[in-house]
Amino acid sequence: MTSASTNDIEFRSVTKNYGAVTAVTDINLTVPKGAFLALLGPSGCGKTTCLRMIGGFEQPSEGTVLIDGREMNGIPAYRRPVNMVFQHYALFPHFDVEQNVAYGLKQMRPKLPSAEISRRVAEALEMVRLGGFAKRRIHEMSGGQQQRVALARAIVNRPSVLLLDEPLAALDKKLRSAMQIELQTLQRELGITFVLVTHDQEEALSMADVVCVMSAGRIRQLGSPQEVYDRPADLFVADFVGKTNRIDATLEAGGITLRLRNGSAIPAANRAVASGDAIVAIRPEAIRLTRAATADLASFQGTVTHRIFLGSSAEYAVSVPGLGDFLVTADRRGLADSELVEPGEAVFLGFDPKAAHIFPASSAA
Repeated sequence: MTSASTNDIEFRSVTKNYGAVTAVTDINLTVPKGAFLALLGPSGCGKTTCLRMIGGFEQPSEGTVLIDGREMNGIPAYRRPVNMVFQHYALFPHFDVEQNVAYGLKQMRPKLPSAEISRRVAEALEMVRLGGFAKRRIHEMSGGQQQRVALARAIVNRPSVLLLDEPLAALDKKLRSAMQIELQTLQRELGITFVLVTHDQEEALSMADVVCVMSAGRIRQLGSPQEVYDRPADLFVADFVGKTNRIDATLEAGGITLRLRNGSAIPAANRAVASGDAIVAIRPEAIRLTRAATADLASFQGTVTHRIFLGSSAEYAVSVPGLGDFLVTADRRGLADSELVEPGEAVFLGFDPKAAHIFPASSAA
């Protein structure tokens, strides 16, 4: 019977234990058909365990995993409508490219005709832009080409869901950026659900349309890349996804005023706490660095201690008396004549209080 589910993947109260160790706790998650989901978090957060439970390499201790509306508990990996690209690709070195891609098709029962296998292999190689490489040996391929062979082998079986276990980790930065674009393009062309596991925040934000941030076996936030970055649900997400500055403060006047530890006060906005001790989190690019004071409601004078030149922008470490050190990302065009500010210079930092997020001090990691 055909499922009418609009979701490709569902986790219903899923927990996974390894003996006395709980890797995943009470996960509830739905992934719509055709989505590109990134499971993002530090090592040991449970993201790979979730991926393996989707793939059938692990079974939940409690709860239910569904694919396309069908319960998958107890169903082995080879009987699930998914395929997986491993971190180190797991290609057969004694096979050429065509043989690697055709391997899964040759295991299907009933057996496919040879002409059908050849046609589908050629189609998959063209899709990953490796047409003409069918007879090439694996050791003759670059890292990026091997990654695309692994992708072709995964998509040739036409899975409903493609699982990607940190597939770009072994590539250099330039090639990794190129492959991020290729993976996005491939996902759109195929129209199938991709689930990516990564600890690289830039990779998750740039590739996925849904980001699931995990920590200690739990989901901390699920949303679009923009939502997760611009409106973090808690201090962990604000710290882990992108860079952030922290300011100790106290909420006063019924929660409408922030008293910073240097004694200054600013209006409170974007607050996740009603009153009491708080942590203000603000992104480096939300702070304006100028040589003269600005009219911002939150403006502080400090001294540049370090500068990192990044080409079109620069990162500055600025020490502000009474508040500590700030990281500021400044577009060079925002400075007079595109001049760089030198370490030791006095500067002013200004930001709109609406760009700051306020969390309870008790949530500090």
